[in-house]
Amino acid sequence: MERFEETKKASLFGVIGNIFLFVIKLIISIITHSQAMIADTCNSGSDIFNSFMTYIGNRIASKDADDDHNLGHGKAEYLYSMFISITMVFLGLKIVYDSVVGIFIKDNFVFNFWLIIVCIITIIVKFFLFLYTNKVAKKYDNLLVKANSDDHRNDCFLTSLNLFSAVLSYFGIKYIDSIVGILISLWIILSGVEIFIKSYDVLMDKTISVNIKNKVLDIIFDHKEVLKVNHFNATPVGYRYQISFTIFVDGELSTFESHGIADHLEKEIKEKIPEIYLTVIHVNPVNLKVEK
Repeated sequence: MERFEETKKASLFGVIGNIFLFVIKLIISIITHSQAMIADTCNSGSDIFNSFMTYIGNRIASKDADDDHNLGHGKAEYLYSMFISITMVFLGLKIVYDSVVGIFIKDNFVFNFWLIIVCIITIIVKFFLFLYTNKVAKKYDNLLVKANSDDHRNDCFLTSLNLFSAVLSYFGIKYIDSIVGILISLWIILSGVEIFIKSYDVLMDKTISVNIKNKVLDIIFDHKEVLKVNHFNATPVGYRYQISFTIFVDGELSTFESHGIADHLEKEIKEKIPEIYLTVIHVNPVNLKVEK
């Protein structure tokens, strides 16, 4: 439960920080009509939605297994991550359109020193949110928090572009404002596509990485009693995996002895590989005389 409590805390901090940034960006956007700041404001609005989705997804994913969901509700994390990604893509496309129009159609952009101040405040707040959420994401291997952490990091970079645009606009170079708006929008779209692909892979039961599979196989073959392994399968269960495989052992071993090997393997894999949620092992006896 510690994992879900930390995820909830990270999402709430994200909501509070993004609401604050959204309000001050919205005010300065209305005053200046800056396309870059408008894009940055929409990005913060998207962040509020993302953090809210993180909170809901985490709340559902934290529920225990029941009769209808034997493996728990862990995939809710990835379902809500997909919602976030789709929203990001559509929002990015809308801002790209508005920014392109802003290049060819004269707008009412008016420079204001508050553009620079708001950008600096945003970079500071987002940097500290990134440090915190990145720590939580790495500790608990949580895709939802990782998505939010990446977003905080990206916002530091994007708002730096906005700051650059604001400084140039002070010297009368105003067309950069719309160009930066387009760049921010494209970044939002690419981030959304990346999150979508990761979520899709899990929801479509993509198997474990080769690295994790090799760790499991190393543990198995450390036991000399295991002669062969086949039918290795892995299914994602939330942020972890359920695996199953068949081991071949000497048929002269008693049923108690052969299943004792399987029981020991299940416990060892669970202790040594945190990515594995459940291990199911089928034991197949081998007649060594026939094999020879």
